[in-house]
Amino acid sequence: MTSHTTTSTVAKSATDPHPIKALHLGSGDPVLLLHGFLLSPHCWEQVAIRLSSNCEVFAPAFAGHWGGGDVDGWSVDVYTLADRIEDQLDELGWRTCHIAGNSLGAWVGFELARRGRARTLTAIAPAGGWNSPSLTQFRAGLKFLSLVPIVEIGKRLGRFAVRNVLAQRFTLLALSKNAAAVPRRDIAATIAAILHCDAMLPFIFGNLRAPALEDLSTLTTPVRLLMAEYDRVIPNRTYARRFLKELPDSSDRILVNGVGHVPMLEAPDRIATLIAEHIYASRTHLRAV
Repeated sequence: MTSHTTTSTVAKSATDPHPIKALHLGSGDPVLLLHGFLLSPHCWEQVAIRLSSNCEVFAPAFAGHWGGGDVDGWSVDVYTLADRIEDQLDELGWRTCHIAGNSLGAWVGFELARRGRARTLTAIAPAGGWNSPSLTQFRAGLKFLSLVPIVEIGKRLGRFAVRNVLAQRFTLLALSKNAAAVPRRDIAATIAAILHCDAMLPFIFGNLRAPALEDLSTLTTPVRLLMAEYDRVIPNRTYARRFLKELPDSSDRILVNGVGHVPMLEAPDRIATLIAEHIYASRTHLRAV
């Protein structure tokens, strides 16, 4: 299976990363990888390569994000993003697939599971674990809204911001625990994705009005919850409570030690293994789809 984009040249230069519409590689069980808010498929590149030895991996860019399609209007929410992903799954001929999502990607993954599109779901530091309206929801919105001035300054600095050591350290502090484990080309691509996310304000405003996730206890999809020990973006003590309380008892609940909010950047081997384990465990059960 060839990729939808030239993945072999993606983000090879720390100073000149390029947008990715989607990573598409490997053959075998269908696996959908969904990135977080403001990010892009770049963050999945190392995990996708590892999974592709036994799986057909598809990691698209969300609408309004770097490499993704345009968004309409000034309001975008999880349900709109899920609609777009479903269209892409239909184009691939994937009625169902295994899904792994990080942050916003996990939130969309729960919605796709609710729609019957997920064989399994691995939710990595999931966002959306709040009621609507609620103080927790409002705090999450304010946290991302506070980044808008910083992002606007970065846009004006252009390539300088992408290559700047201080900007890289600030970003790594927020997203990872072991900054030294993240290749410079990956952090450069991360900053570039943040600066090119057209959906930033539409998504923040859209999800302040959108309904919350439905009751998670009714999910029939096998779920593996991966919480990042050093999550500084949506700390577990506040934002993981609903997932821990509502997910069925059969769901895995795992604390991944020594990693930040986007653990694929610093620990791709561990994350790929945890996703693969969940996929392979599902093969022992006969499922009609």
